Amino acid sequence: MKFNLGSLVMTVGIDDAIHQDKNYLTELLNCLRKYIKCDWGDLGEYDKRANDIAIKNGDRIFASYKTSKGKVYVITEWDRSCTTLLFANEY
Repeated sequence: MKFNLGSLVMTVGIDDAIHQDKNYLTELLNCLRKYIKCDWGDLGEYDKRANDIAIKNGDRIFASYKTSKGKVYVITEWDRSCTTLLFANEY
């Protein structure tokens, strides 16, 4: 792993979606697998490069993935204390 995720947390919306559809957890775990491998999902090239630099400089890391329940963001804080999963409309 190129960076530390810290504590993994999720919003109430993500938690509700998992409880309503247990298969959705697998989908989110696939997003996290991509994230850990520095696959930033549906970001433009500028934002992807910014994430690559953020890993080296200790800035916040942000990714976006399309899921069956809508767009999901994954955000790791600059201090690597936590990584949050949230729906785009919760941002």
